[in-house]
Amino acid sequence: MRHPTVIISACAVTLCALFPGVSTATVEAGQRQAMNPVASAMFLVFVAVTLLITRYAARMTTSSGSFYTAGGQLSAVQNGAAIAGDFMSAASFLGITGFIFVAGFDGLVLAIGAFGAWPVLVYLVAQRVRNLGSYTFIDVISRRLAPKQTRLVVAIATIAIVILYLIAQMVAAGKLVQLLFGMPYKVAVVLVSVLVLTYVTFGGMLATTWVQIVKALLLLIGVTLMSFLILSEVGFSLPALLEQAASAHPGSEAILTPGLAFDDPVQVATIMLSMLLGTLGLPHILMRFFTVPDMRAARMSAFYASLLMGYFYLLLIVIGFGGIAVLSGRDQFFDSAGAVIGGSNMTALHIARAVGGDVLAAFMAALSFATILAVVAGLTVSGAAAISHDLYAEVLAHRPIDPGRELRVTRGAVALIGVAAASLGLVFEHENVAFIAVMPMVLAASVTFPVLILSLYWRGLTTRGALAGAIFGLLLSISLIVLGPRVWSVLLGNNAALFPYDYPGLFTVPLVFLVIVVVSLTDRSERGHLDRQNYHKLLLQSEFGIAPASLPVAKSLRR
Repeated sequence: MRHPTVIISACAVTLCALFPGVSTATVEAGQRQAMNPVASAMFLVFVAVTLLITRYAARMTTSSGSFYTAGGQLSAVQNGAAIAGDFMSAASFLGITGFIFVAGFDGLVLAIGAFGAWPVLVYLVAQRVRNLGSYTFIDVISRRLAPKQTRLVVAIATIAIVILYLIAQMVAAGKLVQLLFGMPYKVAVVLVSVLVLTYVTFGGMLATTWVQIVKALLLLIGVTLMSFLILSEVGFSLPALLEQAASAHPGSEAILTPGLAFDDPVQVATIMLSMLLGTLGLPHILMRFFTVPDMRAARMSAFYASLLMGYFYLLLIVIGFGGIAVLSGRDQFFDSAGAVIGGSNMTALHIARAVGGDVLAAFMAALSFATILAVVAGLTVSGAAAISHDLYAEVLAHRPIDPGRELRVTRGAVALIGVAAASLGLVFEHENVAFIAVMPMVLAASVTFPVLILSLYWRGLTTRGALAGAIFGLLLSISLIVLGPRVWSVLLGNNAALFPYDYPGLFTVPLVFLVIVVVSLTDRSERGHLDRQNYHKLLLQSEFGIAPASLPVAKSLRR
């Protein structure tokens, strides 16, 4: 690596792209700012609108099914906008823009990895997941494999992903709001928790969906306006903008080609693979395919989400390189050492102020907080579903429970997750949570994705193979993250990391697939024979939505 400090920032900025709400700006500059009354007023308007949405959604949320999936009646456009809202976060906006400002072309690596997952979702995952599941993606896996064992292991992995994700979200929320609004850290964490608990407890997935849609539309409006104003300063010529950026940047024309930040192709490959496959295994994204009525709507949801996110990331190119051109020579946005005030990831807000004045800057700052609410709400729904549906209703309960009772358990799980997230956010206030934020994406790529994709497409998968791979992936991912530079060197203070990469997906994912395949091929048990039979039994339903006859059950399990 040619620029160690840039790469450390880049790894954290990658988290912004993957984990909306994690902004390195909050780490780079944690000082409190004066309260911005315009931004605060705009945020209060957003909160008021979303609370009205929650009030409406609460009347529609009367059972566990309506809580988990909004009744399964969302349109493809609505669901696609909500899915995009999880990725088109203000933190992605801040982080990727800031990294392009620092390293030019290499900043696009962070966007391409996550965006590359969506064509795979459209063509390989969305349709089959929607046809085979009910409420969560674990329903899909357990339809084919031994249900209780599978649900137990995969649900634990899901809860681990959600909790680790939420820790990073809550710390980011506290520090970002502290930076942008001058609000104390603890107040910000409690405020986010209270609002999210209100959205999710009363409105469930329906309220969460509309919060995400509103936020996504506002963010698209904001980045569109910023791009228009930036391009207007160079005669709406992208080549002219890039030329002006290259002349203003210390790296000159090197910012227009790869290699300014990343010169190790393995580093680029492992980051991009972890982002791509991790996206395909995120429980709160997969859960959204059950909010639409049929398989076509599920595929179209992913398609519409891809369009919106593609548009968003294209505009980030304009804003990122535009930041270099627009801010050049404007001393009010730099400190005495020549660094961007607030850190490089505040570049986007400075650009907004430079081209649109205080009102546009305040609007984008308010969105930075509002997006955290939407993302945390989605995570909370998926975590509560894993606890109440996959663990309680399907594993721990000794008899079927009615939807009303399951709904009450779900709301209790929401409260539990909300309190845990807020408490852990307060505990980790002064800690570097970058390594925690790495874990959810690597775990999703190494645990949930391999088991899900093989259950959908490989007839040879067995319960033993899936469980062995999931447990192995969980342990290997955590071990390599701990041995990597972010934890071993930076956090623990050791001289040299025992594993050279922060994102070990390039190494963990193939090994997990190998373990699953080897164990499944050597499985000669009765359960393994039935697992292979179930693939063919479910094939028509996975492709066309045609329900099969009842699946065979192993003699040892007929009790």
